[in-house]
Amino acid sequence: MSSSLELAKACAKAAYQVQAEDIKVLDLRGISPLTDFLVICSGTSMPHLKAVMRDIQNDMAELKKETPHYSEGKADSRWVILDYIDVMVHVMHEDMREVYKLEDLWGDGKEIDWQEAG
Repeated sequence: MSSSLELAKACAKAAYQVQAEDIKVLDLRGISPLTDFLVICSGTSMPHLKAVMRDIQNDMAELKKETPHYSEGKADSRWVILDYIDVMVHVMHEDMREVYKLEDLWGDGKEIDWQEAG
């Protein structure tokens, strides 16, 4: 398993631990020149978005020794991107997610089962 795939799954699991909703991991290798994996998850409120963002960052720093190379947005904007280069995490308010439909935009990407063993 590639380290970027492991990181994507770890981000999804960290989001799950703080009850993020509708978590998806898309494999964009060979499709996007920007990143290998896209992790998309939803929060239901500003405090929830902050908690999801915080816990993903903390878990990746602690477990994977990874910090985002760049982040964009704040919980107030209802859409935060954590850029780990090979993995981009989008933490979105459920309303924003419905509007922008990233899964449709990147529909050629293969959805990864991030909950599988291993």
